[in-house]
Parts: sequence; structure tokens; C-alpha cells
Amino acid sequence: MNNTIIVLDFGSQYTQLIARRLREQGVYTEILPFNVKVEEIKAKKPKGIILSGGPASVYAPDAYFCDEGVFKLKLPILGICYGMQLLAHKFGAEVAPASHKEYGKASLNVLKSHPLFTDTPEKQTVWMSHSDLVKNLPNGFEAIATSENSPYCVFGDEKRKFYALQFHPEVQHSEFGTQILKNFAKYICGCESTWNMGSFAKTQIAKIKETVGNKKVLCAVSGGVDSSVTAALLAAA
Repeated sequence: MNNTIIVLDFGSQYTQLIARRLREQGVYTEILPFNVKVEEIKAKKPKGIILSGGPASVYAPDAYFCDEGVFKLKLPILGICYGMQLLAHKFGAEVAPASHKEYGKASLNVLKSHPLFTDTPEKQTVWMSHSDLVKNLPNGFEAIATSENSPYCVFGDEKRKFYALQFHPEVQHSEFGTQILKNFAKYICGCESTWNMGSFAKTQIAKIKETVGNKKVLCAVSGGVDSSVTAALLAAA
């Protein structure tokens, strides 16, 4: 698909919600592990990449990092929570334990007009869940929004189209979160709202027919969602 957003999963409990919110907006979204090779990402020809949240700290010895090639794809990137801190760390900012750990609602103050915040107010409620804090802006980035405890709550590099959010737009507690994700996909990545489950099923069935041809397929079904959907698609093909 050429209208795809890739989400790299760094272990957040909300990763699936990111994909769901974008699919609800008609944008096909696929989740891949954070350490996937950049060649696999390139093969899918995405229009943008989202770095999910996660439980780790970017300065820890066991921190999770994606393939360095991800940042050289010349694709828009949106970092969320851990993904935001990863972008900050990658481009030279200091990330350290926060003196005030946040878990809950916070008031976001948007500093200027920006495509990410199209059709949203200057002041809005967002959902925080983090124990680390970005202490300064990374090289080439500028502040877009702030909160009481996160002076660099949202920042971006307009030239490279790299953006970062300390809060979680994918959860319902962020009152305009879905709109922000939609804005990233539509105005920054150039995605169109053309995807739906029916068109996805038709595409996958066609791929199965092309791959299998006249051969037979043995499919083991556990009764779970993944294997059941796979079996249904195979039967339809």
C-alpha cells in the first residue's frame, strides 16, 4: 500500500491504539517491532513513521533504539512519549529523570499555528505518562507547545519533518489527540483517507491468490483473532 503509516513499537501499552486511531481516519497503519531492519520498512513504501511510547529510559544501558537508517529515509517522523525522548536523545538533547513525574491529565499550551494542531484550540487537555524529561531542545528543533511541567512538550524540525509529543494523543483522555494524529497523517505525511477494512480484505485476498496460485495451504487455527482472520482470508481466496 502506498498510503501507509508505520508504527515502530517500543513496548507501550497504547501502541495498538495509535494504529486504531489512524485506521479509524481511513489511513492504513501497520505496527512493526522497534528493531525491524530499515530495508523492511522501505519495502512497505510508507509515507510516515511513528515512534511509540515505551517503559524504558533512553539513557539506560538497556534502552531500545531503532535502526539508524530510519532517520535517513527522508520520511516524516512523529515521536510519542518514549519516541519523543528518543528523538531528543538522538539529536543531542539531554533527557534525564523528571523531578515531577507525570501520570494523568495536563494542560497543553500551543505556542504557534502549526499543521499538527489544525482544527484544535491553543489550550487543550492531554494525557501524560512519563518519568523522564527532555531538558533542552535537540539540534535543529524548535518548541511548538508547552505544559506546566514539560517546557518542551511538543517540538519539531520543519526541515526534516521530525516532530515529538511528550503526551499520548492516542488515548481518549487527550481531547484532540485523534485530530492531531490525523493532522500528522494528512498534512505532514500527505496521506489520504482511502483505507477501509473491505478494501484491505480485497487486497489481501488478491495477494494470497497471486502467491499461492494452484497450490494448497495448511493453516493451523488457535481460535484467536489473528489465526481466525488468516483462515477466513485463505478461505475467501
